[in-house]
Amino acid sequence: MPRWYMEEMDIAYDLVELSLAQGQNLKEDFLSINPFGKLPAMKDDSIVDAKGDPLVIFESGAILLHLAEHHGNEIKHPSDRSLISQWTHFANSTLAFAIFVPDQKTKTLSRLLTELDSEIAKGFFINNKWGAADCAITSYLAYIKLFFPNEDLSSYPTVNTLIQATRERPAYRKVMGLS
Repeated sequence: MPRWYMEEMDIAYDLVELSLAQGQNLKEDFLSINPFGKLPAMKDDSIVDAKGDPLVIFESGAILLHLAEHHGNEIKHPSDRSLISQWTHFANSTLAFAIFVPDQKTKTLSRLLTELDSEIAKGFFINNKWGAADCAITSYLAYIKLFFPNEDLSSYPTVNTLIQATRERPAYRKVMGLS
C-alpha cells in the first residue's frame, strides 16, 4: 500500500527489497527499522524523531497516514487527518479481518461490502481526490479478487467497478508487477 501511494502521489523513494524466504527481515539491520520483522517499514530522512534521528515507522496504515500528512499534501482541514486515520484503520483491521478470517468472512463481509458499496457510490474521496484512505480501502478490495478470484461480488456493483478501476491504474499495475 505505501509503495502504491508513493507512486500515485509521485513521492520519491528508494525501495529496498527483502527476501522473507531468506529471513532478511529478521536480520539486525531490518530489525532496527521494525523490531517485529514485518513489512512494510520505512525510514523518512526528511523528518526527524525526538532524538534527532530520521523517522522510522512501520505498519501500512501508519505509513499511509504519515505520507498523507507530510508528503501527499492531503491534510487541508483538521478533520482530514481523522478521516484518513479512520478509513485506514477500518481497512487494516475491520475489512482485512472480514476478508481473510474465514468465520468472519462468512459473518461480516457481505454487510461490510454492502455498506462500502453505498459509501463509494456517494463519493468516497477526501478533499475530492484519491488519497491514502482510498489506497487502503481499494487495496483490500482488490485483494478479494487477487486472493479469492472466484468470489462473487455481483451484489456490489460499485465495489466491482472500483476494483476494476484500481486494477487499471498505472501506478497500481507497476507496483503489483502487472505492467
